[in-house]
Amino acid sequence: MATELTLPRLGQGMESGTIVRWLKQEGDSVEKGEALYELDTEKVTQEVEADASGVVLRILAGEGEEVDVGKPVAVIGEEGEQVEEAEDAPKAEADERAPEPKQEAAREEQREPEPEPPAERVEPQEPAASDGRVKASPLARRIARERGIDIAQLRGTGPEGRIVAEDVERAAATPAAPPSAPAEVERVELTKIRRTIARRLTDAWTIPVFQLNVSADTTRVGELVRKHREANEDVRLTVTDVLTKVCAQALMCHRTVNAQYTDDAILRFPTANVGIAVATTSGLIVPVIRSAERLTLSQIATARADVVERARGGKLRQEDLEGGTFTISNLGMPQYGIEQFVAVLNPPQAAILAVGATEERVVPRDGELEILPMVTLTATFDHRAVDGADGAEFLAMVKAFVEEPGLAL
Repeated sequence: MATELTLPRLGQGMESGTIVRWLKQEGDSVEKGEALYELDTEKVTQEVEADASGVVLRILAGEGEEVDVGKPVAVIGEEGEQVEEAEDAPKAEADERAPEPKQEAAREEQREPEPEPPAERVEPQEPAASDGRVKASPLARRIARERGIDIAQLRGTGPEGRIVAEDVERAAATPAAPPSAPAEVERVELTKIRRTIARRLTDAWTIPVFQLNVSADTTRVGELVRKHREANEDVRLTVTDVLTKVCAQALMCHRTVNAQYTDDAILRFPTANVGIAVATTSGLIVPVIRSAERLTLSQIATARADVVERARGGKLRQEDLEGGTFTISNLGMPQYGIEQFVAVLNPPQAAILAVGATEERVVPRDGELEILPMVTLTATFDHRAVDGADGAEFLAMVKAFVEEPGLAL
């Protein structure tokens, strides 16, 4: 018997979502738990799994269509099974609203590929196609779409000429001629995620805030990261992981910062759920590492690597983004060269830490001048929940833990 699939509620407060792309088409087989389509919600774009196994008999919501929670999006059943005509109406209506494939392709061709590190040379095979359809892995298709690459023009190096992720990355890394200036103004429609980012930043701008900054010697952090990598080859520890740990420990000592302001009360949380700001093609996303004060450095590094990879691959779940009590925004990577910056609050959290680049500076110490690796840490606080002295004490403890990480471990 055919099963009608409806749009699920993937998180608290979710009322609707936009179908970004169908991963299965009518007539395709699908297993229960297999990714069926991509859905754009206010917080994240993620894959939605099929609730039943069978054949996709009908797609009732077109790509680009916004659907309310609980409304039907597809019908799955046995091959050849008949579907009531009434179920076809929404699909026809959706098809009218859905963009033409050729128009979508044209828009993707205008997007400039992002530069990527050079990849190893692999002898390409002939373009992989079967019955007019290009053979490519799901990850390869996703990367190609994000980077505006026409996957049909690539040559696959996988089995039977299948296009794999490395083929797309290689194409993205190939230098392209500078694009000619567009003849007309480009219009980029706002996604639900971009609308949410705009709304939250506007809300943040109305909050009375203050900033404090300190400079910290990262000599010990550098040694800790190096020794940890040597002792744990399977776990790649980063400075962000150490900062996550030391901030979590400092938040437990200064719970006035691990807080949220509400109209009736200030909420102070018993655990540090630290958000890590991650830049993605959809916008800035902040997945959360829960109870970071209870985790070891290896556990934090593993959790951070997992959520960052899933964030950039569009595989985050709604719950990955909820419950944060503090955020770290790190722009200290060498390719940016940002010495220091002020991060905007991530409401309703009461504090965020901005991390600049580590650079060698001449520092006076014990009457002598030394060259030390230094980083500038800038914290932004919600002044309604955090007083200046509380913020200063918190940031002073973060500085102390950065300079002597053993105090926080």
